[in-house]
Amino acid sequence: MKFIILVGPPGAGKGTQAKLLQETLGLPQISTGDLFRFNLKNETELGQLAQTFMDRGELVPDEVTVAMVEDRLSMDDCAAGAILDGFPRTLAQARALDELLAKFGGKIDVVPSIEVPLDALVERLLNRAVLEGRADDNEETIRTRMQVYEDQTKPLLDYYGQKGLVSLVNGQQTIEDVQKDLVKVVEEATQPA
Repeated sequence: MKFIILVGPPGAGKGTQAKLLQETLGLPQISTGDLFRFNLKNETELGQLAQTFMDRGELVPDEVTVAMVEDRLSMDDCAAGAILDGFPRTLAQARALDELLAKFGGKIDVVPSIEVPLDALVERLLNRAVLEGRADDNEETIRTRMQVYEDQTKPLLDYYGQKGLVSLVNGQQTIEDVQKDLVKVVEEATQPA
């Protein structure tokens, strides 16, 4: 089993890179954004609850997110592992994930962190907002998301770094070069000892 957590601030390209890794490695990409959208579209109780937080640019409470992820990891296509994109986002979620993976007989193999400077991220997100008509990417929400990332998600790098799992990847390269670096990092981390 291979479990990979992609970490990086909003706009770093995690979603794009996770989709490419899925094709390359044959592991499903599990995006909490996709899980939320599925639950929202199907008007599940978890989806309705998640929407109230997402509308304010806040993180969905851990217990809601963990329940969605556990359900997804129990599906057959995750038997060989998964690429986690957008989860965990907090230390509490990271600890919950450790417990979840232990149930499934797995563990985190590597945590690539896609690094992009703040100014470049804001520019990317504002451009994406225009191109995709994303109401969630206005300047105020972007600033909130960046602060939430700094306060709640960035500490994951220390948590996983203490376990020797973090590998920094330059996110200012071309999409193809970032992908090459990610594949190299994953291959190195998952080679038998």
